[in-house]
Amino acid sequence: MNPLIPVLMAGSLLLANPTPGPQSTTEVRTGQQGRTAFVNLKHSDIVLSGDVGKGGKRDGFRIKRPCWYEPGLSADEMLKFQTDSKTQFARVKADEDSFNKFVQQFKDKKGQPGNWWTPAYDASDPNGATCWAGLELFVFVPPNDTPPSGITIAQLAEIARAAITVPEPTVKLSPDAKSFVNLPTFVWLEGIGQPRRTATATLPGVMSATVVATLQDIKIDAGTGKDRAEVREQCGATGKPYAKGAPFTCGVQYLRSSIDQPRQVYQMTVTTVWPVTVAGQAVPVQFAPIEVGTTRDVPVGEVQSNVRP
Repeated sequence: MNPLIPVLMAGSLLLANPTPGPQSTTEVRTGQQGRTAFVNLKHSDIVLSGDVGKGGKRDGFRIKRPCWYEPGLSADEMLKFQTDSKTQFARVKADEDSFNKFVQQFKDKKGQPGNWWTPAYDASDPNGATCWAGLELFVFVPPNDTPPSGITIAQLAEIARAAITVPEPTVKLSPDAKSFVNLPTFVWLEGIGQPRRTATATLPGVMSATVVATLQDIKIDAGTGKDRAEVREQCGATGKPYAKGAPFTCGVQYLRSSIDQPRQVYQMTVTTVWPVTVAGQAVPVQFAPIEVGTTRDVPVGEVQSNVRP
């Protein structure tokens, strides 16, 4: 637990949510659409840009440590802010002795090179607030140095990776309404848009990291075992639309009717696979591909024929 909290609460000084300056009150909220939850950065100056929350879908990636320190005001700037009579009047009036003791840490650093670092966290992570509560409210750091738990370029890349979204495509089948036993069911995707998506996390004036997700392949789950379906996955990035005379390389050939299945359909799942890289390879980190699945009901009938002499 932050050792300053009991002192500040006893003095009625609410420094966990200070006015802008020593600790940012900015919240980066990329929103939620349907089942998709996005990162929610609190007390952070990090700016997210690119394909973030644009009607796409995340894969649930979480950064390894959901809280960190970010660099802020210089020693003299912080002292000026904390002793400003206009912004601190209410705090001084509440408990002048506690306030003076609190401000002494900033007076001790007056004129020294370096910056005060303050904590931020990802509120969308269930452990984010608890992680943040374990950090100091202010840490003074010399120039060209990073404190323990200070933001790093690798962590910035993780934040971008957590924020990036990819489109949830429409799965097209041929035949569409109903397939039949031993009849090839072609599979392809529509509504992908650009097959390359990017997200950038920037700490203004300090550093920036960009991650790139590129659609590479699709995977098909027929919704049943190999004894009832043959899957062909030479699909490329978006599958193979049906065309007269085209080879059947992407789709499912069902071997048995779906009449004995729940709701009398097979549930086919088509998953897009988006390998993720860090632009410029400036960050020594590797990420797992983003995989987003879409499910389609596939009723499969059996052709009946009567042979007459």
